[in-house]
Amino acid sequence: MSELHQIESLFGDFTGENVISVDELPSSGSNRRYFRVKGDTRTLIAVRGTCREENVAFWTLAKDFRDKGLPVPKVYAHSEDFMYYLQEDLGNDILFQRLASGREKGEYSDQEKALLFKTVRALPALQFEGAKNLDWSVCFPQPEFDERMISFDQNYFKYCFLKATGIEFSEIRLDEDFRRMSEVLMGCMTDTFLYRDFQSRNVMLVDDEPYFIDFQGGRKGPIYYDVASFIWQAKANYSDELKMELVDAYLDALKEYMPVDRDEFLRILRHFVLFRTLQVLGAYGFRGYFEKKPHFLQSVPYAIANLRKLLAEPFEEYPYLSGLLTELTQMRQYRESQGTLEVRVYSFAYKKGIPNDISGNGGGYVFDCRALENPGKYEHYRHFNGLDKEVIDFIENEGGVYKFLDSVYALADAHVQRYIERKFTSLMFCCGCTGGQHRSVYCAQHLAEHIAQKFNVRVKLYHRELEKEQDF
Repeated sequence: MSELHQIESLFGDFTGENVISVDELPSSGSNRRYFRVKGDTRTLIAVRGTCREENVAFWTLAKDFRDKGLPVPKVYAHSEDFMYYLQEDLGNDILFQRLASGREKGEYSDQEKALLFKTVRALPALQFEGAKNLDWSVCFPQPEFDERMISFDQNYFKYCFLKATGIEFSEIRLDEDFRRMSEVLMGCMTDTFLYRDFQSRNVMLVDDEPYFIDFQGGRKGPIYYDVASFIWQAKANYSDELKMELVDAYLDALKEYMPVDRDEFLRILRHFVLFRTLQVLGAYGFRGYFEKKPHFLQSVPYAIANLRKLLAEPFEEYPYLSGLLTELTQMRQYRESQGTLEVRVYSFAYKKGIPNDISGNGGGYVFDCRALENPGKYEHYRHFNGLDKEVIDFIENEGGVYKFLDSVYALADAHVQRYIERKFTSLMFCCGCTGGQHRSVYCAQHLAEHIAQKFNVRVKLYHRELEKEQDF
């Protein structure tokens, strides 16, 4: 029986209606194929899967979740061999598409953020309610997150991405850190449902309410994995500030199901962010280097950017892996990836001249901090600088710095946003004072931190007179 005939027969047997049209829908990369089937009075989605066990897993999970009142599509009927099934038509509104403007600009609107917050707040219910009395044996390809799954994904990264870069490394020392990582991750197990592929492409919107699809790879596993997958999605282009807002929205909903210690949650979460980033790079490497699909390689710089920020605080548990990944992020092809804005922020002394713009573009804003009260004129503060608590307290107690920086932030935000939209790659801000030790250092530090938190761009900070540098 032909594919079309199978679909029409299944639809007709279930609905008792004639088939008016069958239109195949765009695929998101899996081997499953989706068809919108329109009958006399109703429309359903027909799914053609290539793996019976995977189809059974989705069908069983969807039925169980829907019976529990969770936001997933209804399933209606399946073929005798379970290679075809019918599910509810949730429309065409996908969260990924609704967020396109925010991804492109690097800054999300209030409406886009509202959808993101709704989605992460709905996750704990799926994780906890979905796990209640669930028959884990139906999960495909295995019932729970375990050491074997961790090892598969680690090796995926090692063989499909790391080796393809040509970087030299010790497999023995790397394996030792991989084993330590496995112990850390397995020590965080919870009796909850792990979605596994929780991303904006797998969230449908019905009247702006999120519905979850494509969870057939789910299994019992730790809650942290899905949070890492969604919020640290490689191409999402979320700022650090938005990431933390999303984590807090998730934790607020999580309180209904378990006690929450935010600091402890974040401490554990960063290990899952690292693990998930390695898995994503492995997938990009396999699809790009081995399957010769170049658009996957175009996503690599986004994952590397996530990795670079994550490694700003090294993983002491995995010293060799941390050093290796740091070396990876500094490789020229990733350090100089096209289309990523680099913002350079300087503090300097006017008497030594305004810093040169190394890009050759002539520099950007120069902010004169000399109107602020100068701690340098007092003997007590001359041995400190704008990074020291003594100077920080002096500058902040005077009060004028807050109004000054608010004006600086407004100009900087507008400029950074415009540069992102125009796909420029270099921008420079300078903060100057008399000696380049106190006021300019304080202001440059805060400006760099502000930009790094608000925008997903590379930020390099140079305290010229202190001879200190910092990457964000």
